Amino acid sequence: MKQKNLSFWQMFNLSFGFFGVQIAYALQSANISRIFATLGADPHQLSFFWILPPLMGMLVQPLIGHWSDRTWCRMGRRKPYLLVGALVAVLVMVFLPNAGSLNFSQRLFLGLNGAMWFGLFSLIFLDTSINVAMQPFKMMVGDMVNEEQKTQAYSIQSFLCNAGSLVGYLFPIFFTWIGIANTAPKGVIPDSVIWSFYCGAAILILCVLYTFMKVKEMPPKEYADFHGFDLQKQQEGKKEGFIKLLADAPKAFWTVGLVQFFCWAAFLFMWTYTNGAIAKSVWGTTDVASEGYQTAGNWVGVLFAIQAVGSLCWALFIPKFKSNRAAYITSLVIGAIGFISIFFIHDKYLLFVSYFLIGFAWAAMLALPFSILTNALKGSSHMGEYLGLFNCTICLPQIVAAALGGLVLKGIGGSQAGMLVIAGVLLLCGAVSVLAIKEARPQASK
Repeated sequence: MKQKNLSFWQMFNLSFGFFGVQIAYALQSANISRIFATLGADPHQLSFFWILPPLMGMLVQPLIGHWSDRTWCRMGRRKPYLLVGALVAVLVMVFLPNAGSLNFSQRLFLGLNGAMWFGLFSLIFLDTSINVAMQPFKMMVGDMVNEEQKTQAYSIQSFLCNAGSLVGYLFPIFFTWIGIANTAPKGVIPDSVIWSFYCGAAILILCVLYTFMKVKEMPPKEYADFHGFDLQKQQEGKKEGFIKLLADAPKAFWTVGLVQFFCWAAFLFMWTYTNGAIAKSVWGTTDVASEGYQTAGNWVGVLFAIQAVGSLCWALFIPKFKSNRAAYITSLVIGAIGFISIFFIHDKYLLFVSYFLIGFAWAAMLALPFSILTNALKGSSHMGEYLGLFNCTICLPQIVAAALGGLVLKGIGGSQAGMLVIAGVLLLCGAVSVLAIKEARPQASK
């Protein structure tokens, strides 16, 4: 079957729901450390709270890939999962920011108070549901876009992803600007954060419904012809388990996965330690109940928004590189420079430059790994399962970084800004690792 090119708007519709999903993810990324610090967590404990999101992704996304590869119904193949995930995420986003308002101040198991335990379980459900909603968008591009257009399609997805991040990151400072309180009694989440989660939930469901209604997935026979495998043999053949799939995975799965390890560990440190780093270096405070710390929390959203702008801009240039490897290396090196520069900057506006450069690395991380991998999977009937397993190369490094973050922080004298220098070094290691990637050449399509 000839693999026809999709129009720009067809590729846009495939990923538009990702805009809403990423708003939810951005709110989680920018505010989780702030929320748990406000609820009473020690800075050396913060990285442990970040173990939960990637752990849930590591468990959930391979299952979503496995199940959706075998789902053929009137609603589609991947779409039922993104709809269910979005609905659950909306419910959790309403409850999570209210953890501090429940008067659970008594210390319980592991020295955590009731509010922190409520927040932990809410975080588990939020990240699980975001993962359920997020993965189908990556799979639908792999399912419906030919090799020639995949870099463009994933760049569109990256653009929408970063646009969603921009909105999510700016919500708290926007609500503060219009007069909603940015401070609250000790142990209570400010209203500016609570209303950010409410609005993010509303936009999430509307965007997912748009993609759900606009996109029509291929029926089984058309899908098999498009990807060049025999549907009947695939259905009659022996079902392969995850271990067998990993053993038969293309080399690109492992080489790109190595790059992913360094990159995602670096960004876990950014999400965990940016708030504390700039609160001390710019506002001169470590008191989580102070106005300065909460103002720094809002500024984290602004800096992450600048990162998203940098990523949006750079995503437009990535398809212009002659090779994905060149784009990958360039992006990661520029991002590393951004991370390391944070340590030397004490002006909140100069930090814009650092985070704009970090956005270059983020744009590459969102688009290039999936383009390289899905091209290497041409002819495979296990696209969803491989993309689900590949998500472990995103989750595992975050788990490792979260588990070791407290020890590393202690080893460098408690400097949260120093953790961002380490993030820069990790990105440089990722750039070197890109040299091991061998790309499959995409075939021209008509």
